[in-house]
Amino acid sequence: MNPDRNIYLKMKTLAEARDILFESFSQLPQLPPEIVTVPDAVGRVLSQAVYAVLSSPAFHAAAMDGIAVKAENTFGASEANPMTLAMGTDAFFVNTGHVLPEGANAVIMIEQLHDTSETRTTIEAPAFPWQNVRRMGEDIVATQLLFPQNHVITPYSVGALLSGGIFQVPVRRKPKVLIIPTGSELVDWQNEPVESLKPGQVVESNSHVLGNLVAEWGGEYVRHDIIRDNFDQIRQIVQKGGVDGFDIILTVGGSSAGSEDFSRKVIQDLGVVLVHGVTMMPGKPVIIGKISEKPVFGVPGYPVSAIVAFEQFVGPLMCRLLGRPEPVRQQIAVLPVKKIPSKLGLEEFLRVKLGAIGDQVVAIPLPRGAGCITTLTQADGIIRIPHPVEGIREHEPVMADLLRPIESIHRTLVIVGSHDNTLDVLADMLASGGSGMTLSSSHVGSMGGLTAIRKGVCHAAGSHLLDTSDGTYNESYIRKYLPQVSVKRVHLVFRDQGLIVPKGNPKHITGIADLARDGIRFINRQPGSGTRILLDFKLSQLGIDPARIAGYEQDEFTHMAVAVAVLGGAADVGLGIFAAAKALNLDFIPVVTEQYDLIIPGVHFESDMIQALLSVIRSSEFRDRVMELGGYHTERTGEIL
Repeated sequence: MNPDRNIYLKMKTLAEARDILFESFSQLPQLPPEIVTVPDAVGRVLSQAVYAVLSSPAFHAAAMDGIAVKAENTFGASEANPMTLAMGTDAFFVNTGHVLPEGANAVIMIEQLHDTSETRTTIEAPAFPWQNVRRMGEDIVATQLLFPQNHVITPYSVGALLSGGIFQVPVRRKPKVLIIPTGSELVDWQNEPVESLKPGQVVESNSHVLGNLVAEWGGEYVRHDIIRDNFDQIRQIVQKGGVDGFDIILTVGGSSAGSEDFSRKVIQDLGVVLVHGVTMMPGKPVIIGKISEKPVFGVPGYPVSAIVAFEQFVGPLMCRLLGRPEPVRQQIAVLPVKKIPSKLGLEEFLRVKLGAIGDQVVAIPLPRGAGCITTLTQADGIIRIPHPVEGIREHEPVMADLLRPIESIHRTLVIVGSHDNTLDVLADMLASGGSGMTLSSSHVGSMGGLTAIRKGVCHAAGSHLLDTSDGTYNESYIRKYLPQVSVKRVHLVFRDQGLIVPKGNPKHITGIADLARDGIRFINRQPGSGTRILLDFKLSQLGIDPARIAGYEQDEFTHMAVAVAVLGGAADVGLGIFAAAKALNLDFIPVVTEQYDLIIPGVHFESDMIQALLSVIRSSEFRDRVMELGGYHTERTGEIL
């Protein structure tokens, strides 16, 4: 074993690591105050209590347009005994917000007056004291407490402060955070051309994500230029950051166990490592250290790991420095659509898509890779699987932390099944319609879609299942696998399916038979997908044993993933749709034009969301955008089959 590698000898649970962090920095003084104007104070934390200087209103004010009167002078007025008041003596015209004339204590609305002139008016009902009047101090009384210390100023707070005569407030200084991205593989998009990234190079994004998280949690940050994997340079910048007055220092990348991961060594050389390695996933390699009594974090380089590490450690510490509570996400009970295994001993933050199906919210797990930032951008919630648990059973209710408002979950259309690029077009058009609807698609193959319908965990399923006995699509599978379920079948598109190969087709592949040639590496689709069924049918027609195809057992879940595998050289060929090949400028060898339908349970068909979906599908704009993708045919798009 390389002696330069870091070893996780004493990993802590998440709870233990948080306890160590907060105990180690429990004596840190709260941040000193600074004075800011009230309109600029939104989001800031008061360092001391604020008391009103003025009452609001500061006088008795009319709350309606009408006449101001002394209520006692109107007693006895009625429809049978109307009372006439002299303007300027018994009554005074006022508008909303006007000061009440001396002696007046009520306002009669103008629409309740009769025979009104400049000199007199008639009333047919008495007023009661303080009717339609905002009394002095009704909202705020001078000297009353407006907000205690540690209150977070909101836009509503601004109105109360200004009304109370407060125009400047003492707030805690924002925590200053230094962010140091490290890694010889990183490319700074602000300073270097990124159009022709070389293999091994990565656009640096983590520092920008973390910086905006710092701002969102109430701090301010400075992003240092990228530092290559060099111990002395990283050490110098970290040490200087402490001298320059930063409250927290983050090194990004280099926290794991590689020979060029220097974060632990730097912290250990300048101070003390409190924690290296936490039993959570993502985020396991996080480092917590102390240098000159200041917190220093080694944040993992994978994007999701970096975010989880920030939200569990850095952000909560900032809250304590500011004297504000740690934010808590809303939780709801959800039903996983399938069994979810998890590693024993690791607390997992599982990203999920959510959708309301009937009276329950279902959860569809997203890919679990710590490097997949899109699993957070696409996620509606996070299920936390405790470290002593090996997973979650199917249809066992669990709690999920919401990343979106619950109202938007109930406006989410859940489509499960075969992947198709037109689903992205549908999602965009639904989102742009102003209805608040979103489309969530999960790619589990056509058979997986039918299974989801049978289990009642989706609004629709995408399917292109070929009946090899007669060449039809989907109908026989619906009869076989959904015999007790009433469904509607809506035709979405015909699409060209074929072999995706690199530009120029260097292996001179001409058809399915070439997949069995020596030296050809294939990338497959997952079992149960319509594309896999099509391939197996074509192989059986040609008498080719799948075992002869190198890569037959290697599969992906989307056509775009197959195309990327070919583009990146992981495979020489894959079976997929023309639109995926066109999108990545790859060559395409047609095999078949197939039918792709949406299978919609009858129980959902008349719902507002499904009807909105059908309106989009039947629009000329949708057809035009689909045709631009290439390889599609829309002559029957929108038909109910």
